[in-house]
Amino acid sequence: MVYQFSNSGTNMATTIASVHLLFLVIMISGLPFHKATGIETERVALLKLKQGLLDPSHRLSSWVGDDCCKWRGVVCSNRTGHVVKFNLRSLKDDGIDGKFGGEISHSLLDLKYLNYLDLSMNNFEGTKIPKFIGSLERLRYLNLSAASFSGRIPPQLGNLSRLIYLDLKQYFDLNAYSDESSQNDLQWISGLYSIRHLNLEGANLSRASAYWLQAVSTLPSLSELHLSSCGLSLLPPCLPSSNLTSLSVLVLSNNGFNSTIPLWLFQLRNLVHIDLSFDNLGVSILDAFPNRTSLEKLKKMGSLCKLKTLILSENGLNGEITELIDALSGCNNSSLEC
Repeated sequence: MVYQFSNSGTNMATTIASVHLLFLVIMISGLPFHKATGIETERVALLKLKQGLLDPSHRLSSWVGDDCCKWRGVVCSNRTGHVVKFNLRSLKDDGIDGKFGGEISHSLLDLKYLNYLDLSMNNFEGTKIPKFIGSLERLRYLNLSAASFSGRIPPQLGNLSRLIYLDLKQYFDLNAYSDESSQNDLQWISGLYSIRHLNLEGANLSRASAYWLQAVSTLPSLSELHLSSCGLSLLPPCLPSSNLTSLSVLVLSNNGFNSTIPLWLFQLRNLVHIDLSFDNLGVSILDAFPNRTSLEKLKKMGSLCKLKTLILSENGLNGEITELIDALSGCNNSSLEC
């Protein structure tokens, strides 16, 4: 009995060890297979994307061979081997005739682990921004600035809840005729829960003129907001909420607000840079504020102690700026530059 018990224990231990070894062999042999399959799928997707692009400067000539991680503009994860970054930004040295153009293929969606996409500074000749970009749910960085697209910003971009950086500055074709088809609203940005940097400079936001501040106030992590030349026309007198506590850079230039500077602006305690140039704020420095007591309130608030730059140029303002500086720099170690 003792001998049989010992033998059974030995057999059981051997069986368990064999199973563990078999499982380990399967795992080890399986890893390269899955990894290669994933990379192959992404390599094919990139080649399809290349087929749709116009590449007059032949910058994608390096896209040969089996290892797409070595191709220009493609970056893979060292841990998983998946494509995580795709950068086709054109440089100034490429010239007008050297920019990418053509069509952006749906095969981009096969890059399921993509978190960085830069197609800026190209010439897509008035084609619309692909709606399917809003399905790249892992994106954290998206730059389509100055890429000569046309039409409205697709609201599907609001599905990119992980997005931290969005740059659509002058995304449109400057030679295209601006009409109602290029007028954007801002309802879609409420889904950008993680956004920190938002640049919509030059986008036609005239439809959002009445509620733009309410829309951006729903973005709790926002630190930089660029809305220059957006046709907003209305600078609201009140701040709808206090969600903009992280805001450090605010650019609202060239919107022609034709109003006074609202006091809520000076409740944003982390502001470092404010640009209100070309906004038709008044005829004198003091006229830029609602009334005389506004400056007194600013002195008591002492809230803009981090402010380094305040740009009020080209507003037709005249008069002494001393009192304004005194009101805005009532802090220790102030570094305000006007």
